Amino acid sequence: MTWKQMFTSSVGKKLVMAFTGIFLILFLIVHVALNACIWAMDGGEMFNKGAHFMGANVLPRILEIGLFAGFILHIAQGLMLTFDNQKARSVKYAVDYGNKGSKWYSRSMALLGTIIMLFLIIHLSHFWFPNRSHQGFLLGEEINLFDTMKEVFSNIYVVIVYVISCISLGYHLAHGFQSAFKTIGVTNKRYHLMLSTLGYGFSIIVSLAFAMMPISFYLHWV
Repeated sequence: MTWKQMFTSSVGKKLVMAFTGIFLILFLIVHVALNACIWAMDGGEMFNKGAHFMGANVLPRILEIGLFAGFILHIAQGLMLTFDNQKARSVKYAVDYGNKGSKWYSRSMALLGTIIMLFLIIHLSHFWFPNRSHQGFLLGEEINLFDTMKEVFSNIYVVIVYVISCISLGYHLAHGFQSAFKTIGVTNKRYHLMLSTLGYGFSIIVSLAFAMMPISFYLHWV
């Protein structure tokens, strides 16, 4: 398969979706682990140290470029696959099997992905852009992200938006986790149950942990 086919053919688009999806799953593990430091009950000291390490070192800043590239590729290929599927199914099925054929969230990945994309823009505007603009292009001073989280999550409407977005992320991961590994060839019966269990467990734990962060700040649990 050529590089052009990787981004234009149906199989290539699915592979790009799978690999970028797995990459973003690894990012979520790091991100949720770092953000979980807010519950250290030390006034945000551990969390701010972790945020300082990620923001004041060159290597993590360079990796951010790969992260943004991963997000853009994942979103772009997802939209292209959705358009391709809509073209291929210009005539609707005579019988709608609903959840008997597939789960509703597996049929709604484009909608869930769009919600997550809009949330990502909001999330970056709340934390990433203010911090990076304060730091300068590469290195420098950073804002107190723990105090910023306190301020942002004092607004109930912001908390509701974050919780809804985390629920969308959970459903997106519930299908995307398994789908990514199936696309790269992990499809036999031996691994199916393990991947299904791991995928559902991962989607629940990660989305619940992220949702509890704004809730914890709003209810003054941290």
